[in-house]
Amino acid sequence: MTPASCLAAGLGLDELRGATLTEVDAAAALQHRVDRKYLVPLERARRLIGRLAGSHHVLDLGGRRTTSYLSTYFDTAQLGAWRAHVQQRRRRWKVRTRLYAEDGLCRVEVKTKDGRGATVKHALKVAAAEYGELTGHAAAFVDEVLDRARVPVTAGELSAAAEVRYVRAALADLDHGSRITFDGVLSCHHDGRTATLDPGHVLIETKGGAQPAPVDRMLLGMGVRPVSLSKYIVGQSLLRPGLPDNDVRRFSRAHFTTEAKPVPLPERTRAA
Repeated sequence: MTPASCLAAGLGLDELRGATLTEVDAAAALQHRVDRKYLVPLERARRLIGRLAGSHHVLDLGGRRTTSYLSTYFDTAQLGAWRAHVQQRRRRWKVRTRLYAEDGLCRVEVKTKDGRGATVKHALKVAAAEYGELTGHAAAFVDEVLDRARVPVTAGELSAAAEVRYVRAALADLDHGSRITFDGVLSCHHDGRTATLDPGHVLIETKGGAQPAPVDRMLLGMGVRPVSLSKYIVGQSLLRPGLPDNDVRRFSRAHFTTEAKPVPLPERTRAA
């Protein structure tokens, strides 16, 4: 079995009703949202999915219920995005290119925070060949979004800082417009080194409004508390020498293994 199929089986995704990407986007696109994250043992995540089966659909892409993600994050030479997050600044931001490996689709994404702390995500579709780059119209898009958010950074100041790879399953409550994702087979890469999440855990993200959704209350009832955990911030904290110690690093060391051997890239199927 592939890592993706192992994750799907471990989560029991075949037991859920499927929904198309169009259905999920129509009900729960959520570009302006509050994210809550939870690091959960796989077995407990499967139990949660069993409890969601009556209200949630799983994103089904022609029979495939997971997608392999590759995300290259961009930062300034002084790691402005990393420092803004670790220092909990009000104007936090992230810039990345994201490749959906099986589909050969690519987007440039910029995430910022609004005045109330909610995440605002802006995305631009680009050619798959432009993954890992910020040039031309992609750079102009980044400049426009950051300027509008009053982030004093331009695309010209950014360079590729790290890559994050993982397999994601997405569930959506089509009636109430909330969404929850399960990320496993997660690894962070920088300068020939890799930090890999314990395969017995998944990172759950709930994406909804200012008030906790029913699934957040379910997780609390299962004894799971939200964590402040960014994949990019974890990768930089664990893999880049010389950065100051921080809460993210101390927390992540209990769940991530760091090694010099890189993880092979997942297969990429370019869309027609």
